[in-house]
Amino acid sequence: AFVDVLLENRYIFDTASLCQLYQWDIWQKEERHSAGLPSELKMKCYVAFTSQEFHTSGFQKDVVSVLRSIGLNPREEVLTPRGFSLDALVEIDGKQVGVEMDGPSHFIDRKPKGKTIIKRRHVTNVEGVTLVSVPYWEWSGLFGCRHHQKNYLRSILGL
Repeated sequence: AFVDVLLENRYIFDTASLCQLYQWDIWQKEERHSAGLPSELKMKCYVAFTSQEFHTSGFQKDVVSVLRSIGLNPREEVLTPRGFSLDALVEIDGKQVGVEMDGPSHFIDRKPKGKTIIKRRHVTNVEGVTLVSVPYWEWSGLFGCRHHQKNYLRSILGL
């Protein structure tokens, strides 16, 4: 049925379509549906999904710097086993916590876009990684005060 149609058309999908199919496959796993992509198509989708280029923003660099200043050792642009890129990953009490620096492109009227919601859900439910978000307006509202930035990060990380 659906998967057969995908296989028949596997050579015409562009990169964006392959990325969407890959996320559909992850959703199938999350919902424990038996359907999923055949291995050849899944690999093609995974390669498209993980070959996206990432840009480290000044916002991200700033947050990572403050994470270091509060005694954490963040790893940046960590690729999860299923191919999601996390802005930073820290260890707190033996548990991996992803820290996402969410700039304006992640929101519409301060509400997360669908792509951001799906990423958060898959990383949390399928990858098993706790995620915290640092929305750009909350960070900019700290007006560059390191004391307030440290307290903010300690608060959202439960330190």
